[in-house]
Amino acid sequence: MLEPVSEADRAAVAVQLGREPRAIRAVAARCPSGHPAVIQTSPRLEDGTPFPTLYYLTCSRLAAAISTLETTGVMKSMTDRLADDPELAAAYLAAHEAYLAERDALDSLGTQVTAGGMPGRVKCLHALVAHSLAVGAGVNPFGDEAVSLLAGAWPTGECAAS
Repeated sequence: MLEPVSEADRAAVAVQLGREPRAIRAVAARCPSGHPAVIQTSPRLEDGTPFPTLYYLTCSRLAAAISTLETTGVMKSMTDRLADDPELAAAYLAAHEAYLAERDALDSLGTQVTAGGMPGRVKCLHALVAHSLAVGAGVNPFGDEAVSLLAGAWPTGECAAS
């Protein structure tokens, strides 16, 4: 569920990213500590530059855990499964289409590029996890799978934005 961005949220995201956030529209998911974990961004930056990543992961601890997961070869395995599992490929395509429709409802960029490699490959688990955390389970199969693989890796107390 999208929440308005408070000044405290904006400050927390700046600490998490190590810079001022750009084009932030809403908080899409929170860390267990209550800080933003995923933000929704505008499809264009303030200067009009297209920014196709609608959901942006900001939690530095979760980002680090995802980076570690990416080193295990899981993305190649996920991509390989797309060729062998038509139902999985269809679900991933549907996630891509839902992401695109949501972004285009805000501002159409005139492109079919979404995030994370959708719909033909798995390129960035950070983007796919952000999507799953923002919209909830059952939309992005690889985002959901990565969230499951990360069980226990997400902080249960204060995060880096505290």
